[in-house]
This record gives sequence, C-alpha cells and structure tokens, in this order.
Amino acid sequence: MSEQTHKAVPYRTFILIWVALLTLTLTTVAVSRIDLGALNIWAALLIASLKSSLVIFVFMHLRQESKLFKLGLTAMLVILAVFIGLTFTDVLYR
Repeated sequence: MSEQTHKAVPYRTFILIWVALLTLTLTTVAVSRIDLGALNIWAALLIASLKSSLVIFVFMHLRQESKLFKLGLTAMLVILAVFIGLTFTDVLYR
C-alpha cells in the first residue's frame, strides 16, 4: 500500500479562512436582524453551507483526498440537501 503525502498548508491560508469564517458569522448575525420572511432560513442555510465548505476543504484537507472520496461526500451532501428541502416543503405547506 502506498503512503500518501500531503503538502503543508501555509499559515496565510489558515488566517484568510479564519477571517472569512468571522465575516460569514457576522453576516449571519446581520441577516438574522433583517426580516426577510421565509428567506431568513434559506439565507442562514446558505451561509452555514459556505462556512462548512471552508472548514471541510481547508481544515479537514478535503482538497488533498482522492476523487472517489470527494464524489462520495458530494453525493451524501446532495442527498442531505434533498431531505432538508423536502422537510422544509412539508413544514411550509401544512
């Protein structure tokens, strides 16, 4: 079995991602103060998805994983998004 070697991620990248996560957190707080009706939930989910993507790709080193692993994770996230979307649809039309 061959051993995979990963490139070291520079500290600058970690600092930029940290700043982006802080900015997205402040954006979440700002959007929660604005009355958008049903769009508040979608805005919060979009921002949370962006934050989780940053964490997964940089801090969990998904960029350096195999294509099969990335495909499996993407399929799982799409299925999760479909289930959440169907749940929201069910709740909205009760």
